[in-house]
Amino acid sequence: MKADSLLFEIKALEQEIFRYIMGHTKMSEGKKVPTPTQMQIVAYILKHANTDIYQRDLENVLQLRRATVSGVLQTMEKNHLIERLVDENDTRSKKIILNPKVISSFEGHFAKIKQMEQIMVEGLTNEEIEVFRKVIGQMKENIEYNNN
Repeated sequence: MKADSLLFEIKALEQEIFRYIMGHTKMSEGKKVPTPTQMQIVAYILKHANTDIYQRDLENVLQLRRATVSGVLQTMEKNHLIERLVDENDTRSKKIILNPKVISSFEGHFAKIKQMEQIMVEGLTNEEIEVFRKVIGQMKENIEYNNN
């Protein structure tokens, strides 16, 4: 595989984004910087605040395997970012609830992500951004189709 392959370029972009966010994020002592997946989970829960959220919802939305989401949720629970409460109607299911103290600390993280997105699209036209979204979407579909 060539060093300039598309896959390597995508991975390099992901690393640059993560480095930027990590370099511009200050956490109080003893607190860990949330992972991108944790950020996605918190954002989803906040966006659907009036809805009960379950692990299977996150698996579908994030397109991640059950074991991956389970591991992320366990870490989040251990770090007191979320609680999992047994559903009154189905004792096999657990609702995912955000710790209220987490919400304010994540607002700064979301601001950094928004700032990063603005930096990334600087100099790009709306049409170029739409083409990029379409290409990324097609790549994801190709992988999903060939993975089944």
